[in-house]
Amino acid sequence: MTKTGTLAALLLIGTAFAAPAAAQENAGDKVVQKIVYGDDACEASTDPNEIVVCMRMDEQERYRIPEKLRSDPNAIANTSWTERVRSMETVGNFGTDSCSPVGAGGFTGCTQTLVQAARAEKKQGEEAIAGRLIEEERQRRLSNIDRDAAAVEARQKEIEAQLDSRKAEREAAAAAMRAQADGLEPERRPEPETPSPE
Repeated sequence: MTKTGTLAALLLIGTAFAAPAAAQENAGDKVVQKIVYGDDACEASTDPNEIVVCMRMDEQERYRIPEKLRSDPNAIANTSWTERVRSMETVGNFGTDSCSPVGAGGFTGCTQTLVQAARAEKKQGEEAIAGRLIEEERQRRLSNIDRDAAAVEARQKEIEAQLDSRKAEREAAAAAMRAQADGLEPERRPEPETPSPE
């Protein structure tokens, strides 16, 4: 019984690692991020599978140090109230996994604290803004797909109408030739209406 349970667990773990690898092979559009200043044009990509996201900044920012490097990101003014309250929760925290000089093993939580601080800083950085811009560009492209499909469908209907009118003309000409061959007067049919090119 334990052998089958162990085997099932190994198979489950194997499929968990295979899914991300398959997702990486089928990656979506290539995304290129650019920063443009003032009235500079955002150059479009020539590759249809490439999304260009331009973050526009003021002209006066062109030669300045990036804003996130100008000030202290850990300043109190840059933190939210929830983060301030969370820091109050750890006031009496000491001992193992606390990253404090107090108690045995207090140093053991320092790496974990650094990793958590880095993750929090990354969530609030420019990547979050760029992610939103990328999603907006994808939505814009999807809306263009519907418009382009409607134009192709209208053109297809126009071609089909032209083919139908040509077929009717050929049938009328064939009927006239048969009637002439039989010695009968060909029956006059009304001319088919051709659709307007609007």
